[in-house]
Formats: sequence, C-alpha cells, structure tokens
Amino acid sequence: MRKILLIMIGLSVGLMADFVRDANTGIVTDNTTGLQWQDDAIGASMAWQSAIDTCENLTLGGESDWRLPNINELKTIIDRSRVKPAIAIAFTQTSSSDYWSSTTIAYYNDSVWLVFFDFGFMGGSAKANDYYYVRCVRAGQ
Repeated sequence: MRKILLIMIGLSVGLMADFVRDANTGIVTDNTTGLQWQDDAIGASMAWQSAIDTCENLTLGGESDWRLPNINELKTIIDRSRVKPAIAIAFTQTSSSDYWSSTTIAYYNDSVWLVFFDFGFMGGSAKANDYYYVRCVRAGQ
C-alpha cells in the first residue's frame, strides 16, 4: 500500500506542472518551478561540451543567462502520461528524444545523465564521442 501511495504522489506531482509557451519567443515557462525553457530545441545533435557552450552563448527572448539543465531540472519536463514524446505538451519535440544534462554521474566522471524523451527514461552516456540534443534552461523571473 505504501508503494502505491508513493507512486501516486510521484505521478500527481508530474501532472500538476503548469507550463505556458510564449508563441513569440519560443520560451516555455514552468510556473511550478519558475524555470524557463528554450522550446525550440537546438536542431543538431552535438557533443556534451558543445552543448554547454551553446547554452551559455544563447540569447533568446532578450535573455542571455541560459545554461544546460541539470538532471533534476530536465526530469521536471517529463510527462509520464505520454509516450513518443514523453515531454510536457507545451514543448515541441525534435526528431530525437535524447537530451544532455549538465550532471556528471557519480563515480563515472567521464559520463553524464541524459533524458530519453520518447518514453521519459533516464540513462547515462560518455561526455566525449557521443552526440545528443540540447534544450537550454534559465532561472526565469
């Protein structure tokens, strides 16, 4: 019974998220966390360091404080009630579902966490030699 309750609480937290997409800027604001997301994911896959640099150099909606999200932030836009894509409905899904986070995996300093938005799974990948997509984030207002 306890496990079922914890699962239901976890699912309900995901369903309570309140996302609003600005059609003019392509920015999605998560009113639950206050985070602002680049909606139009960068269309080319890239290496991890390039993903970090791309976000740090992004200017969008007049804001230039974008960064690559950590894994806890990236998990907040997973929508487990959907598949292909398992991302909050306010977002545009690119041709790939695999997105970098900035979070290094403990004890594996050469690997980082990813989110696979086809089904909302997380996994790891090497920082070097692998190419995934990027969705930048900022703290918002």
